[in-house]
Amino acid sequence: MKFIHLADLHLGKSVAAFPMLEEQRSLLFGQVLPAAQELEPDGVLIAGDVFDRANPSAEALALFDDFLVALNRLPKRPEVFVISGNHDGAERIAYGARILGQSGLHMSPVYDGDIRPVVMHDDYGPLDVYMLPFVRTSTVKDRFPDEEIASENDAVAAAVRHMGIDPARRTVCLAHQFVSGATVSGAEETAVGGLDCVSAEVFDGIDYVALGHIHRPQQITPAIRYAGSPLKYSFAEVGHKKSLTVVDIRGKGDVSISERPLMPVHDWFDLRGTFRELASEDFRARHPEYAQGYLRITLTDENDIIDGFKSLRAVYPLMMELHYDNARTRALGIGPDATTGLKTDEDFVRQLFGKQNGREMEDREIQFIKKILECDQSN
Repeated sequence: MKFIHLADLHLGKSVAAFPMLEEQRSLLFGQVLPAAQELEPDGVLIAGDVFDRANPSAEALALFDDFLVALNRLPKRPEVFVISGNHDGAERIAYGARILGQSGLHMSPVYDGDIRPVVMHDDYGPLDVYMLPFVRTSTVKDRFPDEEIASENDAVAAAVRHMGIDPARRTVCLAHQFVSGATVSGAEETAVGGLDCVSAEVFDGIDYVALGHIHRPQQITPAIRYAGSPLKYSFAEVGHKKSLTVVDIRGKGDVSISERPLMPVHDWFDLRGTFRELASEDFRARHPEYAQGYLRITLTDENDIIDGFKSLRAVYPLMMELHYDNARTRALGIGPDATTGLKTDEDFVRQLFGKQNGREMEDREIQFIKKILECDQSN
């Protein structure tokens, strides 16, 4: 049984006022769809964060619809499995799931504690595909009030346990959470998102766990993998090599995994130097790729350049950010590395508060900020 594993499409996302939709369309139809036609997978696994927000735009919905229709029209039509992530509206992903499943498009329902597999067959026998959407601790606890569910790990463990997986059968599970050992890029919502520190042992006995949520492609265990996002969505991902994951499952426990590179339409670059250097014709001639790349530029000039952003944008039309690194910014603690190591919005607010007030936040202030961030996450 062959699968293509994708995740974190974030359709409809904009970064620094640059809409990503056309680049997403180009990637899906110019690279992913041809790969699916060539590889002829039995299934396509899309492990959450299909959209960038719970109420996606009409354009994002139309793009996903076009992609699903194109998959359905391939000469060898794959079964398609889609789960909701923390950015998705679970109810929207679930809409029409019961009837769509009859045509080979399997959308995860809103979590109700009763996840049943889709059973596929090949020469090796049956293979069960389970779809575990993004869940919060409170959601699982509401379904199993008599169980001790005090942490994210407890919640996911209970959800998997109640699937009733047969360890003797071949099994694939789609999930969207932060599994311990994953290397984050800083672009993901790990603390606010709600599923931190889930042990890989929760998925013991499953032949392949197709994970979403972390944007860097990576193997957690031989059976557990993040496909990563197919496009870069932040400067924390500058060095990422994007890919789609190809999974071959033969007999029980006999799994091979490979990657197929995905090339960006517009790559991301981090540039550093003086204004004169970076704006010079000689520099631009030696680096033509920067003219079509998303750029974060850090100027090292000691004096701010008048209309520097406008002038650089004229030669680098996709420049997203402009920063300075000089004696003044370092003295103020606002150099380019000022936010290194900050993993959550709360970390950032606490650091900013400390710089502005010369003290750490008190408990009541921390709780106030947490309430604001939780409210923002729910909208």
